Amino acid sequence: MKRLLPALLLLAAACKQKEYNADMLVKNAVVYTVDSNFTTASAFVVSGGKILAVGNADSLEQKYNAREVVDAQGAAVYPGFIDAHAHFYEYGMGLQEVNLVGTHSWPEIIDSVKTYSERNTDGWIIGNGWDQNDWTNKHFPDKAKLDSLFPVRPVILSRVDGHAAIANQAALNIAGVKPGQTINGGEIETNNGKLTGILVDNAVGIVTRKIPEPTPAMVDTALLSAQSNCFTVGLTTVDDCGLPYTMVNTINELQHKGDLKMRMYVMLADRQENYDYLFKHGIIKTPRLNVRAFKVYADGALGSRGACLLKPYADSAKWNGFLLSNPKHFEEIAPKIAAHGFQMCTHAIGDSAVRVMLKIYAANLKGKNDLRWRIEHSQIVSPQDIDKFGEYSVIPSVQPTHATSDMYWAGKRLGNERLKTAYAYKQLLKQNGWIPLGTDFPVENINPLYTFYAAVERKDLKGFPEGGFQSENALSRIEALKGMTIWAAKANFEEKEKGSIEPGKYADFVILNKDIMKVKGSEIPTTKVTKTYINGVKVYDKK
Repeated sequence: MKRLLPALLLLAAACKQKEYNADMLVKNAVVYTVDSNFTTASAFVVSGGKILAVGNADSLEQKYNAREVVDAQGAAVYPGFIDAHAHFYEYGMGLQEVNLVGTHSWPEIIDSVKTYSERNTDGWIIGNGWDQNDWTNKHFPDKAKLDSLFPVRPVILSRVDGHAAIANQAALNIAGVKPGQTINGGEIETNNGKLTGILVDNAVGIVTRKIPEPTPAMVDTALLSAQSNCFTVGLTTVDDCGLPYTMVNTINELQHKGDLKMRMYVMLADRQENYDYLFKHGIIKTPRLNVRAFKVYADGALGSRGACLLKPYADSAKWNGFLLSNPKHFEEIAPKIAAHGFQMCTHAIGDSAVRVMLKIYAANLKGKNDLRWRIEHSQIVSPQDIDKFGEYSVIPSVQPTHATSDMYWAGKRLGNERLKTAYAYKQLLKQNGWIPLGTDFPVENINPLYTFYAAVERKDLKGFPEGGFQSENALSRIEALKGMTIWAAKANFEEKEKGSIEPGKYADFVILNKDIMKVKGSEIPTTKVTKTYINGVKVYDKK
């Protein structure tokens, strides 16, 4: 008995040291906490879905008794990635339609549509993702071939940015589109008095509004399939830009049931029924859903020449693009959004559209503030307007892969002088000291590691151009990581609950097979997510 006493005392002492129980201990890791000092650690503890403590494994193991131990085996661990600008639901719906991303010619698109139609014999044929700038013949196509193949079945195929589409005659007939018809903020293209099928910006909606509403099962499938793909690339929060209010309950119910685990920051579309809904209900906030913003469209896209420019396009001397609404519309809704305490997030790509919105923002924000109104894309900004972002605390929400997708032809659209302040992320970052990053998927690839690569290297996936596209506007690796974690969280008013690995925040984190803060730039795009966690629960595991 005397011999057992010392052993029992030691055991009791050891047990006493472990003062707390925990759900998980992650150890043997390189943990980029992305806290205010950008510190690294080797371990952290999770309890109740939140980070409990961060430090080294020895001290944490002495203090906490964890039910699960994750040995990272030296791998790099990051806060869960946040996409500050995406179209999550639209992407999910697109997975059920004709995928035209990466097609290189109109005949290739026709073949894809024919193949899809043979497998899906009923209803509208809907496709998305084509980009005429990737073709040898870079002109918009004509609907003649679609008409001959599908004389009765309606077809509409959207350009990659969603700001242009081609529809066959059957679809145009259903929508009542006629030659010579005009629409504010859009274009219905004709050639020799006949419809070509090309619709730009607001004209697209004339046809898409005639497409039957998806069934509840299709909606659920879209959200859950989008979630699965996003978890694979380490996304734990997405900003879904421009949804109808009717989607809020659908998302909330799926999340409440536990099927939809993705955290979502939802911006409602610029429609009266959406304003009525949110003004009545106020901010909607749960641990996984945040609805407190409106997505407004000022202009179209550069690729389809719908971006509104101060001076004509360099490759279309009499064309400046256009605003999608009369400026009076923006002037009327901005004070209403401000009065109700919501965030205004405006799509503005051309320098004229950016200037219009900055003036309207300035009139309502009245100097420095913390309302975090955003200009989405901020692609082409006049040198005279850049300082306005800082003066009125306007947040430029940008998508780095747009720069590396557009760089092949952007100079032709803009000319060399105007190109200098296009995709100027470093200059924009300096205005407020932080900048949120996104992808705009499905316009671009959903992978946030491509965002990181484009931001720091300013190259495409083949390593072009050698010195980087306008590399003076490249972000540092620290800035890029913050842009897709803590700064993206801040853009959503969520920096106190996510975006870094710190005690009290949600245990959303990812483990990568390479350390993107240290590997060669060329290795960043080949880096893979090995595990994704939300609330300390594994939602993806690369076997």
